[in-house]
Amino acid sequence: MTHAQLVEKAVDWLRWYRCGIVLSEQACSSGEMPDAIGWKQACHSVLVECKISRSDFLADREKAWRKNPAKALGCERFYMAPSGMLQVEDLPVGWGLLEVKNRKVEMIKPSEKNLRTATGFRYEMNLLLASLRRVEVRIEPQSITDFLKWKNRMAEYNRGSMPEGLAPETNERNCFLEPAPEHQSSAND
Repeated sequence: MTHAQLVEKAVDWLRWYRCGIVLSEQACSSGEMPDAIGWKQACHSVLVECKISRSDFLADREKAWRKNPAKALGCERFYMAPSGMLQVEDLPVGWGLLEVKNRKVEMIKPSEKNLRTATGFRYEMNLLLASLRRVEVRIEPQSITDFLKWKNRMAEYNRGSMPEGLAPETNERNCFLEPAPEHQSSAND
């Protein structure tokens, strides 16, 4: 299995894990470039680092954000590797382990859910904003705001009604616009 194939598995797994927004291999200002990261409701982030060799896993420990986990991304953090390559004892404190065996992903050990700090949250915001800027550059001359309102223009062109198969923005479910449940921790925890 190649690293790219493992990253694809991580992206698919994050979507299965109910992450509504998923990015792969995008850099943030800390220098960290997660193989895959997703966000659930209430800004809860889930990071997956993919490792295809033990030497790659061991080298990962030397990165600045691994040595100082307060600077790292992810409320939850997982390593994903081929089955049997890593042991639970190898993992940093709080990290989970996902194994790929016969094209299936199995959670061997869950991650703690409160690993991200306020600093990590700021780096995640940087990553998201940098990603949105990349989108805006690619859709020019439109702004991102205009792009997000395209359905409104589609209705105008279609004599006031939405084209078949498109729902008005007010009917789209977007968990990121819903209030966070009171029992979940905040981004600053």
